[in-house]
Amino acid sequence: MLIRTDLRGQVPSVAELRSTLPRAEYDVDAALHHVRPVVEAVRDRGVDAVLEYTEKFDKVRPPGVRVAAAELTSALANLDPAVREALEESIVRARKVHGDQRRQDVTTEVVDGGTVTERWIPVERVGLYAPGGLAVYPSTVVMNVVPAQIAGVGTLVLCSPPQAAFGGLPHPTILAAAELLGVDEVWAVGGAQAVALLAYGGTDTDGATLEPVDIVTGPGNIYLTAAKRLLRGIIGIDSEAGPTEIAILADETADPVHVAADLISQAEHDPLAASVLVTTSEALADAVDKELTGRVAATKHSERVTEALSGKQSGIILVSGVDDGIRVVDAYAAEHLEIQTADARAVAARVRNAGAIFVGAYAPVSLGDYCAGSNHVLPTGGFARHSSGLSVQSFLKGVHVVDYSEDALREIAGRVVALANAEDLPAHGEAITARFEGERA
Repeated sequence: MLIRTDLRGQVPSVAELRSTLPRAEYDVDAALHHVRPVVEAVRDRGVDAVLEYTEKFDKVRPPGVRVAAAELTSALANLDPAVREALEESIVRARKVHGDQRRQDVTTEVVDGGTVTERWIPVERVGLYAPGGLAVYPSTVVMNVVPAQIAGVGTLVLCSPPQAAFGGLPHPTILAAAELLGVDEVWAVGGAQAVALLAYGGTDTDGATLEPVDIVTGPGNIYLTAAKRLLRGIIGIDSEAGPTEIAILADETADPVHVAADLISQAEHDPLAASVLVTTSEALADAVDKELTGRVAATKHSERVTEALSGKQSGIILVSGVDDGIRVVDAYAAEHLEIQTADARAVAARVRNAGAIFVGAYAPVSLGDYCAGSNHVLPTGGFARHSSGLSVQSFLKGVHVVDYSEDALREIAGRVVALANAEDLPAHGEAITARFEGERA
């Protein structure tokens, strides 16, 4: 089922690996052509345009954008108790992990009378997106809301697509998660029009103001991603999320049942989802292929999983040893990386590029999706080479506060003037010397 690439006996360069490893085709630039008119219409016509596009794309037209508080209360009251308990535990664990991420202000005394303080200031207003396409993602509500709340964000607005099956409201499990987390502003809007409305704001059908936000976070389809790219600068964004990915680095000690189950779990998300096995063991590769045959046929979303696993974005990479395997997974820079090898913890410590690393047989990606305490909003498409997943830090701005006394400025004045003149910016130096005019040289 999975395409094989044999790299045994080879040590390709990083450039060669990046060009040959499996990856989904995901052309955000091409999607901009479709998204730009939507964004411009929302900018110019506000909620009227939002509702028109909602009716066109989601096949339902809500009476307005903002979801009534009573709907949130009702959704939580009617939530399956087992799901509520699971969400509550997910929230507890996420708060525990993210609570340790909050950075403290630091003041450095540079010289006597001269200090620089780095303040960490939360963003005032944030838009959080929870997808509602092929699956429902209350877990994504948790992953977005918890770090924003711990950062101290002033106000949060949650967007999720309206569902025809629920009278134009987002999925009730999304609403219940929002209520559980204390998010009282929820908008029934999805896709590119959601990002545009978050960026520009508007007036709801009842005359209420929908205030714009400063940052938009959360995953979505290619059109939402294109809208993020188009509007970046007007709003901050967390990342341009592409199709989800799993890479598993495994040797002969790995259990093929575990490996196959984990590859399928990621393929279940989307036909473009990537499931990649990097292994030193041809016997393991054969056993995984055999295990996939039975498990794919039996899984609920068999057609979607089959398409993902048979696509060019998925495959098995055979390598000569664990060292070469690490080289491959570092070049791939997976959103999720599992290490299923002997001494997995030591191997994981050597990996540089991954959105999140899952160590050993009993830390599958599914755990991280829901209840590990980690965040599942992670960089895709190789972005883990330079970017991090969503965290408390995503919602904080570092601001330097410079506080120098007269004597401290006088002491450094000559050097500032020298550098200003070296850059041919004499007025910079004069802004210093103007403060000491009349003093003896």
